[in-house]
Amino acid sequence: MTGSSTRDWCDRPARLVAGWLLAAILLVAAAISYANEPAIYVRSADIHAGPDGYVLDATFQIELGSTLEEALTKGVALNFVTELEVVYERWYLLNLINRDIASVEQRYRLSYNALTRQYRVATGALTQNVDSLLEALDLMARVRNRPVAPADAMDPGSVYAAQLRLRLDTSQLPKPFQINAIGSKSWNLSSDWYRWTVRP
Repeated sequence: MTGSSTRDWCDRPARLVAGWLLAAILLVAAAISYANEPAIYVRSADIHAGPDGYVLDATFQIELGSTLEEALTKGVALNFVTELEVVYERWYLLNLINRDIASVEQRYRLSYNALTRQYRVATGALTQNVDSLLEALDLMARVRNRPVAPADAMDPGSVYAAQLRLRLDTSQLPKPFQINAIGSKSWNLSSDWYRWTVRP
C-alpha cells in the first residue's frame, strides 16, 4: 500500500511535465495552422492637426495567407482600400442626423513581377518596387500624414467619432477569382472597423 502511494507521488511530476509538453505541442500546432489564415488588424489610428488641415496616422498588420500569396506570385494583382469616416454625432437628435466631417478612401495595388522578382505597391501615381512581400505589406501597413479634412472642418472642444478599416477589394479581382471569393474566408480579407474618439 505504501509502495503504491509512493509510486503515484513520484509519477505526479512526470505526468505534470507530460501534460505541459502536450499543451505546448497543441499551441505550436494551432499557431502553424493560423499562420496561413489571412487577417488584417488595425494596430493604431490617430487624427491630428497638420500644416494644412487634419491628417491621419495609422498602422495595420496584414497577413495575406497562403491562398492570396500564391495568387499574387502567379500574376494576380491585389487591390486594397483603406476607408475612413469621421462624423459629428448629434446625440440630442438620437444620432438620427449626424454631420459627416470626412469620408476618405486610399487605394493600393499590390502586384508581383516574376521577371524582376520584385513586388510593386502603387498608390495613385506613386509606385514603389521592393524585394520582398514583407516590405510591400509594410508600405501598405503604415499610413502617415494622409489628409482627411480641412482645418475648419472640426471645432476645438467638440468630440467626433472616427472609424477606419482596410480591406481587399474583391470587385477589382479578375472575374474567375471574384466567383471564388464568394463565401471564401481566404479571399474575403478585411479588418474590423476600428472606432475611436477625436478631440481636436
